[in-house]
Amino acid sequence: MFDGFSAEILARVQFAFTVSFHIIFPAFSIGLASFLAVLNALWLWTKDETYQILFNYWKKIFAVAFGMGVVSGIVMSYQFGTNWSVFSDKAGPVIGPLMAYEVLSAFFLEAGFLGIMLFGLKRVGPGLHMFATGMVAFGTLLSATWILSVNSWMQTPAGFGINEVGQYIPLDWWKIVFNPSFPYRLLHMVLAAYLTTALVVGAVGAWHLLKDNRGPASRRMFSMAMWMLIFVTPLQIAAGDFHGINTLEHQPAKVMAMEGHYDSHPDGAPLILFGIPNPAEKRIDYAIEIPKLSSLILKHDLNAPLDGLDTIPDEDEPPVAIVFFSFRVMVGLGFAMLGLGLWGAIARWRGKLHTSPMLHRAAIVMGPMGFVAVLAGWVTTEVGRQPFTIYGLLRTSDSLAPVSAPAVAASLTAFIIVYFFVFGAGVYYILRLMKKRPQVGSVGEMDDGPIRSAGTTQIAQKGPKGLKPAE
Repeated sequence: MFDGFSAEILARVQFAFTVSFHIIFPAFSIGLASFLAVLNALWLWTKDETYQILFNYWKKIFAVAFGMGVVSGIVMSYQFGTNWSVFSDKAGPVIGPLMAYEVLSAFFLEAGFLGIMLFGLKRVGPGLHMFATGMVAFGTLLSATWILSVNSWMQTPAGFGINEVGQYIPLDWWKIVFNPSFPYRLLHMVLAAYLTTALVVGAVGAWHLLKDNRGPASRRMFSMAMWMLIFVTPLQIAAGDFHGINTLEHQPAKVMAMEGHYDSHPDGAPLILFGIPNPAEKRIDYAIEIPKLSSLILKHDLNAPLDGLDTIPDEDEPPVAIVFFSFRVMVGLGFAMLGLGLWGAIARWRGKLHTSPMLHRAAIVMGPMGFVAVLAGWVTTEVGRQPFTIYGLLRTSDSLAPVSAPAVAASLTAFIIVYFFVFGAGVYYILRLMKKRPQVGSVGEMDDGPIRSAGTTQIAQKGPKGLKPAE
């Protein structure tokens, strides 16, 4: 199946496969944990039972997604020892403590309060339950912070020295953690997680609105998702612009590949909307471009010069075609999210947010697009860093463990089979949960249905004089 591939290529494919499976679950659980915290807080504040119905509905989905994220992350981390032991040996003094901090602080925080969030409302009371829900949400954000710090250090290493055996050792932990690209990557990833969750929540709400647009829980979740899209998508586009400028400063070859600039442009570079990279001839065939717009975006000057890949040694160039196309998928989907948010805002203004089948069908189509955009963004980031694992310092070819191609091929084949079976079943179960309509009594297995506060819900009781509301 993998005959003819080197151990390095197979190890890279294996890591890419496992990280692609892994990243979709944290991207969803980060946003969903914050969404659950908002729902719980709104229920406590307004005493509107609809928020608690939604909380009970989404917390079960969160639990499954969180579990699959943990399992896929553990499997992924083992590859540092099996396939990339040279990298682990050289970079371990820096990245090892950071990854340990993620487990000791973020993961323990999430795991410690997860049980209270899922099962503890009746046992600890609404106040402590809200605190636990907030801690789970904070834990997911803290976990993203540590992992993004590790990845950002590999992209823009800082605060380190090299000892006598060639290991990268920490000299300044502040510079290591808060390396030059870290703030931009963290903001970009967290906003991406929120948008991914908003699209999923919006798609589920739209699915149920197409079947019955009178359900209060379905209307509420769809409305909240559309609010999130219209407010967060412009922030994400702005964050992406700042991130791109930072990348141009610290990883110019990656931006050259993203933009498709094989040649330097001393008088302003065009923005290539689409084309087909031709690595052999080092040009973009059939290019559709807007003159000088790339210079305006990256340097805020129409005539600003931009270097091209002709200034980079061939052996240091990233794979242009992969980075070029993945970047356009990510950006294109970002503007599609903005379009959906604007459509929702117009429908809301016209009073048709919950009664527009075309909008609801579009929301369903866009439901999985957040995951696609996240994967495209990670491909752009990681492939654009090549041929280095630690940018400018350690090449990928020099990071590989002494493993044979057949051994890596065997483990890769096993991963593919097991992952598609296990995680395919998990995703199928999540979709089954989403298919159920959120309503009282249908999703209350973890807690015996919603807790009703006095005065918030009137329950009809039959007495001697007929129906009367409960006091």
